[in-house]
Formats: sequence, structure tokens, C-alpha cells
Amino acid sequence: MQQIINFIIRNKTFLLFLLLFSISVIFTIQTHSYHKSKFINSANFITGGVYNSVNDINKYFDLNTQNKLLIEENNKLKSLLYNRNSNPDFNYIDSLTYVNSYRFTIASVLKNSYSSVKNVLLINKGSKDSIKQDFGVITSKGIVGIIDNTSKHYATVISILNPTSKISAQLKKTNHFGTLTWNSKSPFFTQLFDIPKIAPVKAGDTIVTSGRSAIFPKGIPIGTIHDFKLDAAENYYEINVKLFNDMTSIEHVYIIENVDVEEITNLLNNNLNE
Repeated sequence: MQQIINFIIRNKTFLLFLLLFSISVIFTIQTHSYHKSKFINSANFITGGVYNSVNDINKYFDLNTQNKLLIEENNKLKSLLYNRNSNPDFNYIDSLTYVNSYRFTIASVLKNSYSSVKNVLLINKGSKDSIKQDFGVITSKGIVGIIDNTSKHYATVISILNPTSKISAQLKKTNHFGTLTWNSKSPFFTQLFDIPKIAPVKAGDTIVTSGRSAIFPKGIPIGTIHDFKLDAAENYYEINVKLFNDMTSIEHVYIIENVDVEEITNLLNNNLNE
């Protein structure tokens, strides 16, 4: 403490100058709009640079995980290329399988509120990229959600970790289908309802999209059966599904557009009106 006091006494003239100079700068900035605007712009530039640097550092430390995902996808694409006559493996996304009816657009996730009960993601593609409401959103591992609203450059996605999300899903082995929804508990599990008790349900079996809507193609992976029980009436199973996707760590997604959706919708509407 004595050393600090001695330092102040020795440098009192310089410290007084700094104090008076700082006060004069503050008064100058506050009383002159030009200087004030220059100061704000400089401050924004500095803070923006800091946030950008922090973001770059975070991306750098996440490169290992992202590289593993890219290697995994490249390996699957090469396997597809050299085994075109083999049976399809629905444990991964094969966009070429749906090339006639579906278009895929790559997007980045800007915000993911997975800790919220009603989880909504924000992605960096919007109406200028021909993204519309009710387009499906997936990753290389499985489904993520459905486009809800769009602006020119961005879109929101209702995640499967949202109790309002209802997706038609089925047992991969038997085609028995039900409704996939979330009980608002763990971000690593979702629930499948309305699977009839005659279905041969077994822990570890794969759950995929049923293709019974115009949003997702049939066979998009969702997860595996973790555990299950019969409902109160003992007519249907309530199945706990462990997701393939880690919904707390999603950076890149694929947006699915069903190019035939208008034709399908018009046909269904005509049948209802008859």
C-alpha cells in the first residue's frame, strides 16, 4: 500500500495531467456531435473486432469436430459413388436418392435455443434463397425441424425439441408409423406415439421418417429406440427415441424442398372438395 502511495506522490503531475486530459476529452465528445459520432463508430469498430476475433477463436477450436463430420460425409459419398448397385443404407442421408423430387440447400445455424422448452433455430438462408415455410431441415445424421418463418436473408426453424412439432415417423424394419413429438425434458431424446402394440418393437431399432407428409422424404434417420411402454389403454406404444443428432451442437444443416408439394397439395384439396 505504501508503495502505491509513493508512486502517486512521485508521479502526481503526470497523473493530474492524465485526469484533466481525460475529462477534457469526455466533455469534447459529449458537446460535439461530430466527435461523438466518431467515438461511437470507433467503439463499435473495436467491439465488433473483438467479437469477431472471439468467434474466430471458437471456430478454430471447433475445427476438429467439424473436420470429423466432413470426413464422415465424404466417406459416405464415396461409398455411394462406388457402390451404386448396393442396397440403400438409411442410417445416413443420401440426397441422390431423392434427386427427382427434392432440392437441398446448405445453411448455417446462427442461434439454437435448445435449453428452451419451445426451441427455435435461426439459420442464414431466407426468401432470397427460395426458402419457404414448411421446408424440412436435416443434418447428415438426421432431422432437425421444419421451417416456420422467413425473412429476406434468414429463417426460423421449429426444432424437433419443441412440443408443437409433430412429425410422422416409423419403425425402419416394419413400417409401423406414429407421431414424433417432444416431452420437453431431455434434448437427447424425443418420443414416438401411436405405434400399435402388434408392432415388434425392440430396443435399439431405428426410427426414420415415414414419408407420409410432403415435408420429409421417407427414410430420413431420427434415432434408435431407447425404451418403451404401453399407453394407459394398452393399445399403443409410447417409445423413447434417442436422437442421432446432438441437438445441442448443430452448426450446418440441409434444407429440403419438395418440388412436387404444390401438385400434391392441389390434388389432395381437389379430392376434399369433391
